[in-house]
Amino acid sequence: MSPRKRTLVPVSSRRKAADDYFPFNLLPVECQLHVLSFLNEVDKCSCALVCASWSCLVRSWKLWRVADYSRRVGFHLGQEGLLVSNREFERWKSWVQHYTYHLISRRASLLTLRASFDLGDRCNKWGELLSHLLDNVHCRDLSHLDLNWTFTLLEPLDLRVHSSPSSHQDNITKMDKVTRFQELLSKLTQNCPRISKMRLHFDWSDLSVSLLTQFQQLRVLELKYFWVFKCVTPSTLQMLIKSLPNLKSLTLNILVPLRNLGISYTLESQSLEFLDVSPSRGLVFSCLKLPALRELRAKKIVLRVTLDRRTRTRIQSRWPCLYHVLREGTPKLQALNNERLLPTWREKSYGELTAILEQSCYCVQHLDSWLW
Repeated sequence: MSPRKRTLVPVSSRRKAADDYFPFNLLPVECQLHVLSFLNEVDKCSCALVCASWSCLVRSWKLWRVADYSRRVGFHLGQEGLLVSNREFERWKSWVQHYTYHLISRRASLLTLRASFDLGDRCNKWGELLSHLLDNVHCRDLSHLDLNWTFTLLEPLDLRVHSSPSSHQDNITKMDKVTRFQELLSKLTQNCPRISKMRLHFDWSDLSVSLLTQFQQLRVLELKYFWVFKCVTPSTLQMLIKSLPNLKSLTLNILVPLRNLGISYTLESQSLEFLDVSPSRGLVFSCLKLPALRELRAKKIVLRVTLDRRTRTRIQSRWPCLYHVLREGTPKLQALNNERLLPTWREKSYGELTAILEQSCYCVQHLDSWLW
């Protein structure tokens, strides 16, 4: 059987098709880099195999702006860490090492760093890995930090040390985590002073607070809960917020111990526009001086401790009503707990806000039952 003959295309048609084709390599280099910037890491590496010119493009530091260690790579899990075998975890650790080497060899210029590592892990030394990365890439322009330093992604359950939360060994482990976190935070203050968005667990020790105040470009800050050495004092919280002049958004997760019930906090900031304290427990404000605040989220979380009426009244009498605190200190407030406020809410009684206040206020009028 004779081979099938190809249909002949007129020369004029072929010339027209060639004229409609615009070679990618004729674009300016900046345009080529911009196009390739939309690809993920795997696709970028595949493009490097196309030709020598593309390989040179992919090596540009401008294409490596994100270091994301929080990805599962090829794993698809229903719950973090529960279905991973030791073999898969070793494979993931190998990927972490190769990924770090890849970023360093590409002379990455990072804008974003995401990671989830247990910094108290003495075996894998995740803190040293992150420090090595920061020392060998360009991170002066790093603007977004999302760091979970209490948990290693994909770590199998049988590799974790289980002990009672009140045990001496558990306290030592947590102190190791805090020590290494403070070392890493200190390095970030030196190498990455332009961070504007930060999300991490926080121990509220004096050293950590002092280091955090050095990030003067912070605009968005989310501090999650971590085991603390002492209570977060009102002066500590106030000092931290006043030391961040560009802060626009703040999310706090603070647990006020039972022995400190009755303590109230003052918050003062000229720049803060969004405040979310709904994850906190027992956090009460006696004074807010937030002239730019537009939205507040606060939730009253009741603890399971029964107090007699006399003790309850004595504690609650120290707390002002949230309505009066907001009326006096937040002139631009427009939303409370995702509810839009009327422009005249300050001029009327708080009857229209009763439902919201009962969910947020700890004063005597809005807290009838005490199952703390």
